Amino acid sequence: MTGRNGHVISGKRNIPVIHSLRDGARARTWAGMAEEQHQQPDERVHRIAKASLGVLLALFGIWISASFIPALIWAGVIAVAIDPLYARAELRWPGGRRAWLPAIATVLIALLVLAPLTVAVVEAAREARTLIAWLADARANGLAEPEWVQQMPFANEISNWWQSNLATPEGTAARLDWVRGSILGGNSAMVGRNLIRRSVVFAFTLIALFFLLRERDAFIDQLKAAGRRLFGYCGDRIGAQLIRSVRGTIDGLVLVGIGEGAVMAVVYLIAGVPHPILLGLLTAVAAMIPFGAALMFGIAALMLVGNGAVGWAVAVFAIGMVVVGIADHFVRPYLIGGSTRLPFLWVLIGILGGVETLGLLGLFVGPATMAVLIMLWRDYVAGASFSDGSPPLALQADPPPPDCG
Repeated sequence: MTGRNGHVISGKRNIPVIHSLRDGARARTWAGMAEEQHQQPDERVHRIAKASLGVLLALFGIWISASFIPALIWAGVIAVAIDPLYARAELRWPGGRRAWLPAIATVLIALLVLAPLTVAVVEAAREARTLIAWLADARANGLAEPEWVQQMPFANEISNWWQSNLATPEGTAARLDWVRGSILGGNSAMVGRNLIRRSVVFAFTLIALFFLLRERDAFIDQLKAAGRRLFGYCGDRIGAQLIRSVRGTIDGLVLVGIGEGAVMAVVYLIAGVPHPILLGLLTAVAAMIPFGAALMFGIAALMLVGNGAVGWAVAVFAIGMVVVGIADHFVRPYLIGGSTRLPFLWVLIGILGGVETLGLLGLFVGPATMAVLIMLWRDYVAGASFSDGSPPLALQADPPPPDCG
């Protein structure tokens, strides 16, 4: 092999140089691979640490805000219920979406809740003086046996019990003290604390509702993005099912309950029940729970029996049971089951179980939860997978989107 100056260079002398170059390249390759392998465990450790920190902070945040979670859920339920009307208002007055539109909506919701309560408090205050005077007279003179007792079945037994327990001042005072102890039971301070706590929850619900309506578009986008990262585009379908469930429950419980209260208020007025408007409002509230309005029918019937109108008492109770039967067996299953594609048995389980677990909030959360569970069960039985291809989140009351496939 000839060099630049014509000298012969032996090829054997270049062999160590070539081997050294190869060894250097191989060493650098192994060093790079070792570095990458070292970085991969570090990245995995970082991801695990980040996820663990996120879970811990989420649990700590839930623990801190546990008292306000019901208020946030209430705000979400109300926002879902009024969203179609609010969306139309935003389209018509786009300049007010940051301030006065959410403020007006929040004030209207507050008035819708506080107005019936104010009417009830005013009516109760009007009757408080009469009730106090009646209780004082009953303690001083006892309660005379009314004439309608002799017209009832087992009249002799009822009359003997009345004479032994209510006809004398001592017996009436003892019975009134027993009733007061059974109702309050020394828990008047607890009643006051619960009233204050519920007032705070209601006030915070209004505040949360204002900001939820104000940031409506951003909040919807964030929920859609989070749902798609967790479940793919089928997260839109789950969100749509929740929205339909909440709206169907509101239509089936709140609107039907208001209708029952309005019908029964007219019946109370015709039958001569004392305070028919107040009793109609209480009937509307009780009717939101399935079969709850029967309690108010019974109270109205007892008030009529106390006034000697036994025939009207029977008529009020019978008409009330007919109204409840039509509402609970025909109207509610159509409104709730039709929008959620949920059998009424599961609707009933969701409502009653939700009320027992979460109180009044469970009326809306329970059926929505059952609707999503039944939807996932149907997907599992049908062999559907959480894959892409679902339609976008349906905010309006449109037909249910097709199954994920």
